[in-house]
Amino acid sequence: MSRILIIEDEKNLSRFVELELQHEGYETEVCKNGRQGLELALDEDWDAILLDLMLPELNGLEVCRRVRQVKNTPIIMMTARDSVIDRVSGLDHGADDYIVKPFAIEELLARLRAVLRRVELENEQNGNKQTTLTY
Repeated sequence: MSRILIIEDEKNLSRFVELELQHEGYETEVCKNGRQGLELALDEDWDAILLDLMLPELNGLEVCRRVRQVKNTPIIMMTARDSVIDRVSGLDHGADDYIVKPFAIEELLARLRAVLRRVELENEQNGNKQTTLTY
């Protein structure tokens, strides 16, 4: 079962996303601010992080940047900021994907499955490289 960290301060949205992910079989945890989200992102192992951009205490770009300094956990930004500059900035700060609110939950789930597939494939390839014997 994949573990997903949701860092989102909008209560209704975070609850909706959490319930949909749980319905799909994911284990979830929700944080309401950037500082708490950063701590959880760094202290625990997550298969992916869903990250809002505009958060209290620490913004999503800073959370993303700090996570990227030490971890390769896939990060999908979920935000109302829809300008090209905002999207490029999010991706340049280390996000793997960027989805603009409001979004269809089916699209978010598809994007999540896509980043998880990439990680699984990379892990399989790295695992195969490590177990190759040469004489």
